[in-house]
Amino acid sequence: MNSKVGTIANAASLVADAKPMIDPFQRAVTYLRVSVTDRCDFRCTYCMAENMNFLPKKDLLTLEELNRLCSAFIAKGVRKLRLTGGEPLVRKNIMHLVRELGKRIGSGLDELTLTTNGSQLARFADELYDCGVRRINVSLDTLDPDKFREITRWGDFHKVMEGIDAAQKAGLHIKLNAVALKDFNDVEMPKMIRFAHGRGMDLTVIETMPMGEIEEDRTDRYLPLSKLRADLEKQFTMSEIGYRTGGPARYVTVEETGGRMGFITPMTHNFCESCNRVRLTCTGTLYMCLGQNDAADLRSAVRATEDDGLLYAAIDEAISRKPKGHDFIIDRTHNRPAVSRHMSVTGG
Repeated sequence: MNSKVGTIANAASLVADAKPMIDPFQRAVTYLRVSVTDRCDFRCTYCMAENMNFLPKKDLLTLEELNRLCSAFIAKGVRKLRLTGGEPLVRKNIMHLVRELGKRIGSGLDELTLTTNGSQLARFADELYDCGVRRINVSLDTLDPDKFREITRWGDFHKVMEGIDAAQKAGLHIKLNAVALKDFNDVEMPKMIRFAHGRGMDLTVIETMPMGEIEEDRTDRYLPLSKLRADLEKQFTMSEIGYRTGGPARYVTVEETGGRMGFITPMTHNFCESCNRVRLTCTGTLYMCLGQNDAADLRSAVRATEDDGLLYAAIDEAISRKPKGHDFIIDRTHNRPAVSRHMSVTGG
C-alpha cells in the first residue's frame, strides 16, 4: 500500500460513513461540480493558451470511476451536480455517465446540470433531456460571429446558435454565461440582455478570473461588474431579487425585458461566505476552493478498494480543509495568475 492510500486507510478507521459534509466554517457542502475532461474544442483567449498540453488519457478516471465518485458525494449530501470541462460533451461516451447520474434524480440528487460551449448541443440536446437534465448553462461572450471567432479562436458561432435552438426545442432551460471583457463585449451587453430575455433565457455575467498562464495580460480585459452594472442601469431598471440556482450569482430582474440577469463577482465582491461547492477533476483531484491550490487525491481511494468507507473518509478529510475563501487579485502589480492551473482543468 502506498503512503497516500495508507494515510487514507488510517483516516477510514476514524470516519467511514456517508454523513453530511460540513466544512470548518459550518457550511454544508451540497453542490458538486465535476470536470469530466480538460479538453475543449474552443480555445477561449481568457481561459486557455492556444497551444494547450492536455492530460494524457491514461491519467483520466474512467466514466465508471466518475460515476462511483459522484454517487459517493450524493450519498454524503450533494443535491446538485453539474458536469463541466473543458467541454464535457467532447468526452467519448459521456452520455453513458449522464444517463447513470440521471437515474439518481429523486433518489438523493435534486438536479443534474451541465455547462457547455454549445458546440455539441445540436447532437445531444434531446438525449440530455431524456436523461433528466432540465437546465444547462451555455457560455457565450458575444453575438458577433467575427468577435466570437476571435475570442474562441476555433469556435463556430452559427453552430452554437443551432445548438441553442436544439436545446430549447428539446425543452432545456438555458442560462447564458458571458465573461465581461473590457473593450470587447462591454458595449454589447444591452444587446445580449435583449437577445437572452427575448428567447426566455437568463443571462449571467462573470468577472474574468486569474487562472492559468495565457498569452494576454488579464488587466487589459478586466471589467469590474460594478462598473458594467452602473453603465447598464443608464438604460435598464434593475431590481434585486432573492432567486438562487445554487451557485454564486446574485440576480436582478430587468424591468424593460421582464427577464433575469445574474452577476458573479469573484473579484469585486468575494461571495465565499455562502460557498456550498467543491470541484472534482477528471483525474480524481478534489479542489475545495476554485481559487486555492489545496487539493485532495480521491483517485487513490477509488482504486485502492471497492469499500466506499475509504472513499468517504478521504472526502471528509478534504472537506475538513475547505478554506474560508479565495484570494483572487487582478492589477498591474499582480500580473501572474492566482493559481497556475487553467479553468479547464478545474471545471468552469
